[in-house]
Amino acid sequence: MKRKIVVAGGVAGGAGAATKARRVDETAEIIIFERSAYVSFANCGLPYHIGGQIPERDNLFLVSPDRFKKWYNIDARINHEVIKIDRTNRRVQVINHTTGETFWETYDKLIIATGGSPLKPLIPGIELENIHNLWTVQDMDNILQALANPAIKKATVIGAGFVGLEMVEAFVNRGLEVTLIEKDKQVLPAIDHEMTKKLQTELEEKNIKIVLGQGVARFEGKDGKVARAVLDIGTSIETDLVVVSIGVKPNLQILEDAGIRIGSAGGVVVNDYMQTNDPHIYAAGDIVESTHLVTGKKVRMPLAGPANKQGRVAGANAAGGKLKFKGVLGTFIVKIFDMVAAKTGLSEREIAKEKIDYFISYSATKSHSGYYPGAEWMIIKLLVEKSTGRLLGAQIVGAKGVDKRIDVLATSIYANLTVEDLENLDLAYAPPFSSAKDPVIIAGMVAANLMRGEVETININEFNDLLEKGEEIQLVDCRSISDIDMMGRIPDTDIMPVDEIREWFDDLDKDVPIVIYCGIGYRSYLAYKILKHHGFNVKSLSGGYSVWSGKTPK
Repeated sequence: MKRKIVVAGGVAGGAGAATKARRVDETAEIIIFERSAYVSFANCGLPYHIGGQIPERDNLFLVSPDRFKKWYNIDARINHEVIKIDRTNRRVQVINHTTGETFWETYDKLIIATGGSPLKPLIPGIELENIHNLWTVQDMDNILQALANPAIKKATVIGAGFVGLEMVEAFVNRGLEVTLIEKDKQVLPAIDHEMTKKLQTELEEKNIKIVLGQGVARFEGKDGKVARAVLDIGTSIETDLVVVSIGVKPNLQILEDAGIRIGSAGGVVVNDYMQTNDPHIYAAGDIVESTHLVTGKKVRMPLAGPANKQGRVAGANAAGGKLKFKGVLGTFIVKIFDMVAAKTGLSEREIAKEKIDYFISYSATKSHSGYYPGAEWMIIKLLVEKSTGRLLGAQIVGAKGVDKRIDVLATSIYANLTVEDLENLDLAYAPPFSSAKDPVIIAGMVAANLMRGEVETININEFNDLLEKGEEIQLVDCRSISDIDMMGRIPDTDIMPVDEIREWFDDLDKDVPIVIYCGIGYRSYLAYKILKHHGFNVKSLSGGYSVWSGKTPK
């Protein structure tokens, strides 16, 4: 009997589900209902078209309704929205937004991929002209239309997450004066605070005004158009255009109305086969809950990578297959001008909720061999379970080579590798690409040394707590004077270069704890070993001055 599959929603989850269903079942009747005018487009590319990195608008459109029909024999109907599910009779009610017509469509299997909608806060003045979200092609077109007015000189971005940071870069590329407002006390709140220092410096060097720890109380306008954003503290920021990017909510209404189960994480509950509590209905993308591969708990992870894989699994199984979606790590990467930030697994904030006993390890290394031109520094942060050495999470900030290292670390977490496994990885090496000890291997070695007790470190948070409490310590910088002059040093630091430390350590007090540091942690490791062998109470500052300051060596 011929199977009929209806897909509500296109883009990553829905379009992928429909095409996979076709590859599994050539005879099935497959229909996609997409509420917008574009059934398959690169939503992650929208900021880059605004900024000019992707000059051709048509390059954002992946598969047209015509190609869906010719290549896949799929009936893709744009400007059609599923507004109701009748589970008893296995049918959906659809509205044609072009004609206003409403009709019912039956199904054997239904795949819901309705995605999310950007949050639009209830701020007075939010309806003023030139205040935008960026989520759809129409949003992008609206922003571009506004920017065509030469009077637009100042732009404000609300929210320093992925899209917000990408829009900051896009506006700078277009020659605008840009202000970035983030209610959290850091940019890119998805990663840990100390890892954002270099990102903030990069933004400030591009003359971006950054406002942290403040929300917008209201927008004020002139002639119906936005003219200023007024902060919670009363400060006004003049602006001609605003993009609000503070998060996304899942589109769950038709599922809730139909009695489809919604979980505690705020998404549709599905099994490993992307099947809901109705065996004839599957779900994929931003609306679903997934298993976090580190904690085993349910989370909602609205990212393109999981959405594509979930759609593939849902489509295969709706067509009679038996694929599984195992879970998510939340791996992401974002470009901020010449800097790149990436994360996989858990952050410190997330680990704190899990009550896992863990330790932190930092390492600063170059993207490839330093003697080969073009090498750039990166800082890697590992979060490791104390009892097992299992990798719980990783974050990297750098200019080059961040992408391949975060992918190795994501694969390591997926495979339940320990930091001792990391130090033994066999990775590709040639001077243009890496070093004989790749940054991931170095990160593994540093963390494994900590786990084995070969070195005692103090992380940045612990160090700052010591300073705030005013506890007595001897703070020693073991770099050369020239290196210190180039980078700077932590206040109230004694200087004792590692190559002279054996001549000078008698000046140190064995009864007072010592914190020793260098630029990236290697020289302080050597100095730690010397001082430890001579009976001093010493710890090395993990990641050194680079992590403390957000600066890397020149």
